[in-house]
Amino acid sequence: MDSQLKKGLIEYCVLASLVSQDSYGYEIVKQINHQISITESTLYPILKRLETSERVTTYSKIHQGRVRKYYQLTEKGFQSIEKFLADWQQVENVQQFIQRSVENEAC
Repeated sequence: MDSQLKKGLIEYCVLASLVSQDSYGYEIVKQINHQISITESTLYPILKRLETSERVTTYSKIHQGRVRKYYQLTEKGFQSIEKFLADWQQVENVQQFIQRSVENEAC
């Protein structure tokens, strides 16, 4: 998969992982790895970018005596997911057109 495409998809997987509950880095990696391969070293720059763009916010919480940084989806982040899904529908429509064209040529 193209690295830029993968980077964008990972970004939206991160956002989607935060829709139902706040989470922390290691847990986000575990959740996303079921869909697309990601490491913590890939995740943290994405989380920083999402925080800078105000699509996530952070807060700290003590867990087993250690401070853990949690990420929370913002309204702007949720709207970003909705826009991505609308855009993705257009991509799927184009993909179907291309697929039909290739299949028709093969016949």
